[in-house]
Amino acid sequence: MSFINYASREINCKIVYYGPGLCGKTTNLQFIYQKTAPEAKGKMISLATETERTLFFDFLPLSLGEIRGFKTRFHLYTVPGQVFYDASRKLILKGVDGVVFVADSQEERIDANIESLENLRINLKEQGYDLDNLPYIIQYNKRDLPDVMTIEELHRELNPTNVPEFEACATTGEGVFETLKAVAKLILVDLKKGK
Repeated sequence: MSFINYASREINCKIVYYGPGLCGKTTNLQFIYQKTAPEAKGKMISLATETERTLFFDFLPLSLGEIRGFKTRFHLYTVPGQVFYDASRKLILKGVDGVVFVADSQEERIDANIESLENLRINLKEQGYDLDNLPYIIQYNKRDLPDVMTIEELHRELNPTNVPEFEACATTGEGVFETLKAVAKLILVDLKKGK
């Protein structure tokens, strides 16, 4: 849950981008990082494993305003996509305030999406969280490719609880900031409620 730094008058919130391998989690974060003003962001840190990497950076979006006199700083993380790195995924989910599930829109990736979404639910539950009670967004990425499922098919397979969903192409940035703003707003609503 969010961490309050009284000295700097900041509320620190953690957003985790979760999804199957090569779905575009890293591309999302890289795009956000490149387009965020230098004075509003920290360094991007990459923790590399043999086949995947975890990215992290924090930023302070001044446009979102303050809550009870505190600025809100968001810490964005990606998780390794492969199930092999499940221990890393669990560790990164600790203290999460919001989740963006990045789904690969390609037809041949639907099973990987379903498996990753189930893995997300299990890992959250092990830490006392319920995905249905967290600020949570689904991003249907890679919409620019030729062999993608329709939004209706993806919704039916991946979004039975009707959370907000966005179409995206992380390589061009389409839908990237819309997704981030939506999850940030949900987190801020939770904070204002005092959750």
